[in-house]
Amino acid sequence: MNLLITGANGFMGKNLCATLRERGDRLLPIDVDTSAEQLREAALDADFVFHLAGVNRPKDEAEFQTGNADFTVTLLSLLEQGKKPPVLMSGSIQAELDNPYGRSKRQAEIAVSDYCARTGAKGYLYRLPNAFGKWSRPNYNSAVATFCYNIARGLPITVSDPARNLQLVYIDDIVEEFIRALDGHASREADGTCRVQPQYEATLGQVVDWLTRFHDSRTTLELPDQSNGLVRKLFATYQSFLPPETLAYQPTQHTDARGSFTELLHMGGYGQVSVNVSRPGILKGEHWHHTKHEKFIVVAGRGIVRLRSIGDDEIFEYPVDGSNPTVVDIPPGYTHNIENLGETDLVTIMWASEAFQPKRPDTYRLPVATQTDKE
Repeated sequence: MNLLITGANGFMGKNLCATLRERGDRLLPIDVDTSAEQLREAALDADFVFHLAGVNRPKDEAEFQTGNADFTVTLLSLLEQGKKPPVLMSGSIQAELDNPYGRSKRQAEIAVSDYCARTGAKGYLYRLPNAFGKWSRPNYNSAVATFCYNIARGLPITVSDPARNLQLVYIDDIVEEFIRALDGHASREADGTCRVQPQYEATLGQVVDWLTRFHDSRTTLELPDQSNGLVRKLFATYQSFLPPETLAYQPTQHTDARGSFTELLHMGGYGQVSVNVSRPGILKGEHWHHTKHEKFIVVAGRGIVRLRSIGDDEIFEYPVDGSNPTVVDIPPGYTHNIENLGETDLVTIMWASEAFQPKRPDTYRLPVATQTDKE
């Protein structure tokens, strides 16, 4: 299919085009630098139109009318001279408001509806709330983009009303819904308009608090709750705003003559991930836990993991080798150690069911080889 996309270089257009290219369709991108003749040729060839272009932060309010309503009328008149294709329009919930921007978006919607009535073409009108995601522009597309950009760079932000409610929708959900519409499966409301799901609600203060925690997570090691859809998508958006020169950073290493131990992530209710390095001949561990349990996987070097249940004599030994990675479970109630038997460093990825808590470590020293705990 020949797919015409207005606003192709914008936030939504860039994300949509990136996905459409994977489908193999022919794209006809239109943006502000497209000539009138190029627009005409694309409109005559189009089999489906994604009308995403619009003006929302002009220097002159008159641009609302020319960039939203008038351009839509021009586009539709060209489409009517061609194949009269279906039109999907990305609108705004502000179309319900009586302000220059809202009126211009409402006029554009009416123009699309009239075009569909005249031609019999299908129309898909979406009124989107605050959209966020990668490739959005700070100080233009949304407050989320501005906050992400500033917080990632340590710049000040202004929060006028922390209690203000935001309706939010994520760019990947928008693209997914738009492609469903392309395939004839749009999510229509009773009034005939279309809707992107899911939509989220949060206060401005909550959003800023989450973004600030994301910024601090390299120090706190706290991984945001990935089971919360809004938090997961905000975190992905924040990560996309990190300055490239800051993408690599040094975690805190705890080192001594035996090797090193580095905590990578604290995952809330999902525990902690760390990297342990043992020098040749070094034995580490020799402790047990009441409730905490762990998984060890050696990714480099050669060694052995030993376990003994408290109160028992039998020692269980598990050879481990980075050339043949094996996961060893460390249950609660088993004293355990890991020993480097090779001539190179033994590198072990360790997962624990809870992050280390200095005031409640749940870690008790006890050699695996001794049996004095049977008293």
